[in-house]
Amino acid sequence: MHEHLSLKEARKEWHGTLKAYIIGFITSIILTALSFLLVAAEILSGRTLVITIVGLALTQAIVQLLFFLHVGQEAKPRWETLVFLFMVLILLIIALGTLWIMYDLKDRLMMDMPT
Repeated sequence: MHEHLSLKEARKEWHGTLKAYIIGFITSIILTALSFLLVAAEILSGRTLVITIVGLALTQAIVQLLFFLHVGQEAKPRWETLVFLFMVLILLIIALGTLWIMYDLKDRLMMDMPT
């Protein structure tokens, strides 16, 4: 048996609570402020700063996916989550493949140049 929900019922099912939105919003603000503070106050530098900023950005992306986009919270068969994960896989293949090609070209083309 399939239940047919009205538009209003479907919206209620997909929306989070006010508490979840506030938690997501405050967490996003804290992560953004922390990233800004690390750069502005020059607490970290170099590779450590980049790794920390990337980690904070990934954490914020996960927070926004969970609290605002509600990824993974739909009922079975979870098609939206599968589509999202496939999209992430394609983006990773494109980004990492591009970096790999650029690194390889740098090695091949700049091999004879003095450093």
